Order: sequence, then C-alpha cells, then structure tokens
Amino acid sequence: MKYYEEDDKIVLEDFDSFDVEQTLECGQCFRFNKLGEREYVIIACSRVLHITQFEEKIEFYPCLREEFENIWINYFDLGRDYIEIKNILSKKDNILKKAVDFAPGIRILNQEPWECLISFIISQNNRIPMIKQVIRNISERYGTALGDYFLFPSLKQIEKADEKELMSCKTGFRAKYIIDAIKNVKSGNVDFEKLREVSTSGVREKLMEIKGVGEKVSDCVMLFSMGRRETFPTDVWVKRVMEYFYFDGADTKIKDIHSFAEEKFGEYAGFAQQYLFHYARMFKIGAK
Repeated sequence: MKYYEEDDKIVLEDFDSFDVEQTLECGQCFRFNKLGEREYVIIACSRVLHITQFEEKIEFYPCLREEFENIWINYFDLGRDYIEIKNILSKKDNILKKAVDFAPGIRILNQEPWECLISFIISQNNRIPMIKQVIRNISERYGTALGDYFLFPSLKQIEKADEKELMSCKTGFRAKYIIDAIKNVKSGNVDFEKLREVSTSGVREKLMEIKGVGEKVSDCVMLFSMGRRETFPTDVWVKRVMEYFYFDGADTKIKDIHSFAEEKFGEYAGFAQQYLFHYARMFKIGAK
C-alpha cells in the first residue's frame, strides 16, 4: 500500500482487496451517501469524508496524512492482509471461492461501538433505506452539525432522550431498546473499553443484557466494531443462505449454523459471512 498527501487529500495507490462500493454496500454500515459512480461521502469517527475510487487510485478528502494514518487506515482495515484471508477461504469450498471472486474488494470496517450498537438495534426487521433514514433522523435531532451533515450523537447528547422523541425519529418499537441501551452504557454495565479484555462469548452475553439485543445484533456489533472477526452474525436472511448452500435447503437451527461456521471457517468466520451474505444478496440466493 502506498499513499501520499496532495493539497487537502490523501491519494491511495498500489493497494489491493479494497473496493469502496463493495465495502460500503455489503450491509455492515449505514452512514454513507452515494454521490456518483464510485464516489461516496461517509460520516464516521466524528468526521465527514469524501471518497472517490478510480481505476488505480482512491482519493480521500478532506484528509491529511496524520488523520489518514491515525483514523482511516484502521477504519477501513487497510493494515490487514486480505489476500491471505481470501486464499484461505477460497480453499474451503467452491461456494466460498465464487463469493470471494464476486466481491474481492470487501473489507470489514472498524466502526465505533456505540454507534454500531444503536445502528444494529435499529436494523432489526428493517430495510436498509429505512435504517439509514432513522439513523439520519436521530443524528439530525441529537447530533452535531458538520457542514451539510450531522454526526451520530454521543451518549451525552442522547442520554436524556425519551421514547416519544425517539419514536418521532421513526424508530418504531426499537425506541424502548435504544432507551435501554443508553441506560446500560451510561451506567457502565456495558463498558466497551472493558469488554475488549473479555472473551467473545462473554461480550455476547453482556451485550444481550440490553433489551432487544439478541445474538445477531450482538454478533454484528462485535464483528463490525470490536474486532471479533470470528463471529458469524446470523439473521433470517443469512440462515436461509446457509441452509441453501450447506444444508441442502433443510430448516436448520441457528446454533447448528454457528457450530458449522465455527468448525469450517474458524477465526475467519466473519469474513466468510460477509462474502457469502453479499454474494447471496446480489443474486437473491435463498430469498423467499
């Protein structure tokens, strides 16, 4: 990977396994807008970042070297060797090889745990356009304006929100879950820093103490914001995909899917989930 600073932008060259569209559009994050062909704006890490991908380079702006090195390299997981991961997964079976080959530029983001938690609470039984709209509504009501955009609210900014206010942001039944998440994080019962030292199963159990947070939401939070790449988030859609690919279409319990994923994919289960999920979603495999 090579990059250099030019005016108020970072130009990334000589990179591999990074496609901005594939990474943003694979269902792992919601705070982005598509401005044009391979051109996006992202609201993350208390910043607004424009990204434009060309054939042989990617431009990040406004962005200086220090910010790129201290924030965005980690956010986009650019320090990880995805070629090795894809080679390992492609050798597992032909299904995974096709999924990897279809979207070889997916990288798993390292998002902020607080925002990721609330985002995936909102995601339950919801379509991506509506998820994005609800998060935008909450940000505009409680967050800080930054140019034409609003940052996701900090705990302090949203801690006094009540259920009625959140309902006005179109959260629906999820408002009470957001309220409980706020209480758990504010009280310190869910402390993201301390959870870094806890086992994956322990983190899952702690997150599931929040009302409305089940295995799927907790696993998404762990995979997309806490570096637990061995997790395999399984919602109804992923369940159908796994049944289609690996269980001859038979109805299969989620715990059995998790056991299968742990045994077959091991520490790379989260990467496998993203490649399989995106591949199946694009071709509507397992859809009903």
